[in-house]
Amino acid sequence: MSQPLTSKQSVIFQTSQLDGKIYIREQKGYFQRIRRYLSWVLVSGFILLPWVQYHGQQAILFNIAEQKLTLFGITLFPQDMFIFSLIFILAAFLLFYITRLYGRVWCGYTCPQTIWMLMFNWVERRVEGSYRQSQALDKADIGPTKILKKTVKHGLWLSISLLTALVFMSYFVPVSQLYSSVFTFQASAVVQGWVYFFAACTYINGGWIKEKMCLHICPYARFQSVMFNNSTSLMSYDHTRGENRGPRKIKAQKSVELGDCVDCGLCVDVCPVGIDIRQGLQYECINCGLCADACNDVMQKFNYPQGLIKYTAKHVIKRQWSAHLGYGLASLLCFFFIAVWVYQRDNFDVSIIRDRQALFRINTQGQVENTFVLKIINKTQQVQHYSIKIEDSQNFTIHGQFEYAVLPAEQTINHITVVAQQAPEELKTLITFSVIDKQNAEVIEKSSSFFSAKDTW
Repeated sequence: MSQPLTSKQSVIFQTSQLDGKIYIREQKGYFQRIRRYLSWVLVSGFILLPWVQYHGQQAILFNIAEQKLTLFGITLFPQDMFIFSLIFILAAFLLFYITRLYGRVWCGYTCPQTIWMLMFNWVERRVEGSYRQSQALDKADIGPTKILKKTVKHGLWLSISLLTALVFMSYFVPVSQLYSSVFTFQASAVVQGWVYFFAACTYINGGWIKEKMCLHICPYARFQSVMFNNSTSLMSYDHTRGENRGPRKIKAQKSVELGDCVDCGLCVDVCPVGIDIRQGLQYECINCGLCADACNDVMQKFNYPQGLIKYTAKHVIKRQWSAHLGYGLASLLCFFFIAVWVYQRDNFDVSIIRDRQALFRINTQGQVENTFVLKIINKTQQVQHYSIKIEDSQNFTIHGQFEYAVLPAEQTINHITVVAQQAPEELKTLITFSVIDKQNAEVIEKSSSFFSAKDTW
């Protein structure tokens, strides 16, 4: 539980916050290196993936207009949306699983909000100087230096935001067209509008809202604590070792009344959400490890053991396997269902429905005809040839075309006419169509109703 702040702690908070704004002090260290490496990998992948080509086409492309997703040669249509549900469920269970084991590390190391927030903070430190210099600049009167630095900073923020929006849109618009069309103002108004919208969102979230997104807007911050238990590894302050806290000189011998905490306040200064980890578990903490890196540097200077602030669990479960039940088992089940779906997925899809314009009609030979609408979707990246036949070929035949060539990742719509060779015994007869993929020898069967009237024969 959090404890009220002392006067000394209140001063520490005031040094890192001004009018509600948190000034993040830059920090190097073990956990910071992990975050930066992860950030480089994730951001590089985010930028470069749209440029990857596969079989002469963009490897990953969400084509909203044509309602299809191309993913390294696999084309998914609205009929395949079930796999998206499984993927989202799997992602949720994996997130809960990691939270159950290591707390809110997703927020601290891989969340886009955290990555862009710290990226914007890095730009601010390069332009305005240290976090204290930023505070002084904000307090200073408007002048040439302040205007210049603020203009450069916000210009760089806007440039990063625009690039982020363009990269994001390149997953929905072919990258070969997007950049040139946007910068030459030849893109459609819809594309231009979405680019500027996402650029504005990035600029506001990364530069202005910052930690408020993690504290007040993101729903994960509110319910993630229900997944914690006594075995969850969380960033914690060792009260037994650290108290009583107090300042001292580096080379002076420590008083027996003092703990290892020198009350320097650096753990607060480096915190992206501006909390004091020494006040116990707080929902605002994103488990980023910056406070641990700052504290370890101080401990090293005083020649004290490191780990005053570290990842730790209240209790260690003796049977380690039991920590993987629940969310871990649910994640494995989702993996299993995804594998089954991939294994059973067809390379094409077929839909056959009756033409609603007429129940039936009589041709010039006095035979009953029904018209059906045949849709064939080719989910592969090669031209495929399909043929259609009726199982009861003695009583029903197809007039006209019964073989079709469908382009890669395309859909063809055809009208087929079915003729009854003799009078059906029933007014409504169920007939079965077989659509055959001639290259892969795959068959999909669909049934529909054939209508007639006995008095027409």
